[in-house]
Formats: sequence, C-alpha cells, structure tokens
Amino acid sequence: MFPNHELFHTLNQLSRHLTNKLNEALKPFGLYSAQWTVIYVLKTKGSLTQKELCQYLSVEAPPMTRTIQRLVKQGYVKQVQGTDKREKHIQLTDEALQNYPQWEDAITQFNHSLLTGFPESSQQELSKLLKEWFLKLS
Repeated sequence: MFPNHELFHTLNQLSRHLTNKLNEALKPFGLYSAQWTVIYVLKTKGSLTQKELCQYLSVEAPPMTRTIQRLVKQGYVKQVQGTDKREKHIQLTDEALQNYPQWEDAITQFNHSLLTGFPESSQQELSKLLKEWFLKLS
C-alpha cells in the first residue's frame, strides 16, 4: 500500500489536468470550467441563490461572485430579486438555454475522449467509489 499523500497528490494533479483540458474544450465558446460548472448546476437544479451555489460547489463567495458577474456580462445568467432584498436568485437566460445543447455536446465529446480505452466496468466502479467517498466526506 502506498502512502496516502501519493493518492491525494495524484487526485489533485488529475483534477488540475482535467480542469486545464476542460478549459481548452470550452475555449471556442468563451467559457471556462468554473462558468460551465455554474451553468450545468443551474440547468440541472434550476434557480439557486449565490449562497446555495457556493455551498453546492464548495466555492467561496468572492470567486463565485466573479464567475456570476462574467456570466451576467456574457448574457448567460440573470440575477432575480428574491423575497429578501439581499437575496438574489441566479437563473439561466434564454440565450444560455439556446446554447446549452452545443456546450453539452462539446463536454460529452471531451468526456468521451478522456474515457477512450478505459473499460466501462472500471468507469462504473470508480464512479461508485468516488460517490460513496464523497458522501462520507459531506
């Protein structure tokens, strides 16, 4: 058995590598991985507050604010006033919803290219193990 620090170092390096590669795949659309993550979450979960996005994605408020501001400027998200004046709900715009299938297709192709040669049974096992581990950590 190798020391735990090797496992975590490898996971960290893999995460950085995947983020860089994802940024390359999203570059033609003018998006970065952090923006795609917010768009994906809003598409799958619907309107969320910035606080809810931060909690779900484990991101601090300042970088989330910058990401949301960029997405607003690009016309992909809008901020809708909540019942509390301090609370704003973040929602995808019609423009984002129109572009989403194109972005999702690029992400699907990207994911497929990464998994080429990685047996599906291993993919499923790894996914199961990571989900179980993440749930224990949450």
